[in-house]
Amino acid sequence: MSADTHASPSILLVEDDQMDIMNVQRELRKHNIEVPLHIARNGREALSMLRGENGKERIPKPNVVMLDINMPRMNGLELLEALRSDTEFVGLNVFIMTTSDLESDRLKARELAVSGYIIKPLSFDKFGEGGATVDGFSLFLDLLQLKEQPH
Repeated sequence: MSADTHASPSILLVEDDQMDIMNVQRELRKHNIEVPLHIARNGREALSMLRGENGKERIPKPNVVMLDINMPRMNGLELLEALRSDTEFVGLNVFIMTTSDLESDRLKARELAVSGYIIKPLSFDKFGEGGATVDGFSLFLDLLQLKEQPH
């Protein structure tokens, strides 16, 4: 293990659909990305985990947040607004995951400074399809691999 300024890398996945969660887990395994994956079922639960509130144990600050837009209780864009207005979490790398390719969602996500935009169903193999998906996932993989350089 390298002596690193942060804790070891981790991912916070905010997703209410069990199939999508399994999909993400499978893709990470396929690419030998073995980092802790914290799962929140909606935006409110994610905030509780990040802040250690409402009986949730506080998780270490993740390197990457993967965020579904369409969720009950607090959707992805509402969570993103909350993160961007919180000095502790304003700089988090957030990737929006959505089945929606709506321009309005993209614009809103861009206003909120997302790191990337991932169209579901998630697959690292579909690089050629959809412009931002490539950049989003290359960047996503780079962020995770920044921490685990081969020795």
